[in-house]
Amino acid sequence: MSPKTKIYITIALSVLGLTLHQQVKAQALDTIYLNNQKLACNVKEVLPDAVRYAFPGEDVVNSAYKNSIQKIVFKSGRVQTFSESTSFKSVAKVSDFENVTISSLESEIQGLYKLGEVTSKAKGTTVISNQERVKQRAYRKLKIQAAMLGANIIYLTNQRTEGNKYGGYFQSGSSAETNLTGIAYSNSLPDLEAFKKLIGSKTDFNTSWRSKLWASDSDVSTDVYMTPFSIKEIINENGIIMIEGKLGDGTKNTRFQLANFTNDTFSIAYKDKSSAYNIVVSLK
Repeated sequence: MSPKTKIYITIALSVLGLTLHQQVKAQALDTIYLNNQKLACNVKEVLPDAVRYAFPGEDVVNSAYKNSIQKIVFKSGRVQTFSESTSFKSVAKVSDFENVTISSLESEIQGLYKLGEVTSKAKGTTVISNQERVKQRAYRKLKIQAAMLGANIIYLTNQRTEGNKYGGYFQSGSSAETNLTGIAYSNSLPDLEAFKKLIGSKTDFNTSWRSKLWASDSDVSTDVYMTPFSIKEIINENGIIMIEGKLGDGTKNTRFQLANFTNDTFSIAYKDKSSAYNIVVSLK
């Protein structure tokens, strides 16, 4: 055997050994599947509301809330799924607002992604208005705002409800009213790299639909909306994808939040004072 052949064999064996070592090393780790990524690690402990883990070669112990975990594949091959994550319904468009969950428990939003604040107000038309219907209308409007952002859960931070007040000789009456304030969350976020890959180098698009909800509206309105939309910059703000751009109808707002996207469209959301908007942009 020539010296040159021995060198080739030595290199081949080294590469094979390294590959096998990496495979064995990967098999010796647990894998946590989050909503947006997967982690190769060593699971230390599964607690009632979280999972504690450490990365290979590190002593620091990290935590992930069960709300953000789909499953764990242990090095033994055992798979543990988590109902906390799978209980969230999908909100892919504004009309999916009924899939939005409203909670007043802080534990139910731990580990989720904060998308923004939502507010709602509903008021009866007369002093004999049904108080429960007014309240339900306020909740409906709150869910619509969350769906505009791509959120599927709202953490309710404040609720103020006043019943009908009948007037008298010296005092005018007032109808039932409900005011709500909350924070919209999601258990998953649009993937930035996937979105960039989808649009490529293209910066000029056309919109197709617009949903709007003014503060005084009783419901969302959706209409055909065809105007140019140009992207100037895409920014990652702690996982939230913000787009610096311009709508061709003269809208002064130049900052939009990416709510979601498909292979054919993407939708952007923004607020103008007390009015909320969601605009569908065509990729074709």
